[in-house]
Amino acid sequence: MSSGTERVSADAGGATLHDEPVDVTVVESDLVYSGRVWDVRSDTFRYGDADLVRQYVAHPGAAAIVAVDAEQRVLLIQQYRHPIRHRDWEIPAGLLDVVGEPPLETARRELAEEVDLVASDWSPLVSIFTTPGGNDEVVHLFLARGLGPAAEKHAREAEEADIRSEWIPLQDAVTGVLEGRLRNGILATGVLAAAERLRRGDA
Repeated sequence: MSSGTERVSADAGGATLHDEPVDVTVVESDLVYSGRVWDVRSDTFRYGDADLVRQYVAHPGAAAIVAVDAEQRVLLIQQYRHPIRHRDWEIPAGLLDVVGEPPLETARRELAEEVDLVASDWSPLVSIFTTPGGNDEVVHLFLARGLGPAAEKHAREAEEADIRSEWIPLQDAVTGVLEGRLRNGILATGVLAAAERLRRGDA
């Protein structure tokens, strides 16, 4: 016998499901740690009949780019990420750390700064919560096409100084995700969404 929750979901149909904002009463919000890029906060909030305490990373958000060329190849970059002690494969991305800058403009800037490219054709792909139980980060992903070299090359430093870039067939990137060889969450979301978008002919 189905549960009440299952019956509601079945009756509603998957096409109608959506994330729902909730306006809770925040009783207290403390800055636990102020970092160079993001902060850690501790909130006490009322949920139902209880006051709950949760700590989380307060994140500015980011924009990421799935750059696909005329041969249906996607641009991947590899760089060192200290928390995971890996040089993982990613897609170009950057923080929304310029006040008032729309995510699309951040994406344009990061494509030029990270891989020295510009694009003539941009379309929103998806927006995702990366770790909703631990931070409030939202990443806006864009599909970039009509690619060409940027007017100038950008100097890169720190972990970006030895960035490696590779153009690979989009379907090979999808396979890499499904086989567990490419584990970056934003890359996985981006290449899977782009492959489906292009399959549907929506782009």
